[in-house]
Amino acid sequence: MTRMPRIKIAPSLLSGDFAMLAHECQRMISYGADYLHMDVMDGHFVPNLTLGAPIIKSLRPHTKGFLDCHLMVTNPEKWVEDFAKAGADQFGFHVEATSDPETLIEKIRNHKMRASITLKPDTPVEAVLPFCDKVDQVLVMTVEPGFGGQKFMPNMMEKVRTIRAQHPNLDIQVDGGIDTTNIEVASKAGANVFVAGSSIFNSISPEATIAELRRLAESQTN
Repeated sequence: MTRMPRIKIAPSLLSGDFAMLAHECQRMISYGADYLHMDVMDGHFVPNLTLGAPIIKSLRPHTKGFLDCHLMVTNPEKWVEDFAKAGADQFGFHVEATSDPETLIEKIRNHKMRASITLKPDTPVEAVLPFCDKVDQVLVMTVEPGFGGQKFMPNMMEKVRTIRAQHPNLDIQVDGGIDTTNIEVASKAGANVFVAGSSIFNSISPEATIAELRRLAESQTN
């Protein structure tokens, strides 16, 4: 019987203290995080501007954590080499941002990073299905990309179910509004990698929240 990939919790550093980013990364890993989710925004593809490859490069010596870089940028092809040199472990791009996903995936792999393909809420799941057997992960956005603190869109779970039915061994990540009230819904649909920002960083005990998110997600897996 095929088993779904293991549950992974990925705190979004967008909700952390940027003045203490290395410390925040160390803190999340010590609390049991599997990934460190780095939101890269260019102010063009999305209406916000955040960190880039130089910050990833600065962070790399301070953490052995898995740097999961989600690029919300126009022309992601031009940044592959920079992020590889900076020490990114996973390079995620939006299917909407490139005219040639297959060539981009190959370029990411050639630079020794895991490849992740992302789709926005308004993008049909069919846009990524041809590439699911070529990537390491698919990220289904459960909010509009660009800002933290938005509410989870449960109707995105149909995309997750569709991808999981066709690709039982693939990492499927969800990002946007994930907290203890909805992670079970997402896990039951077939997601196994969960990005959570506000719900972790704004909690009284981020460590307990990470543990509870994991427990709830695992409760829905067979």
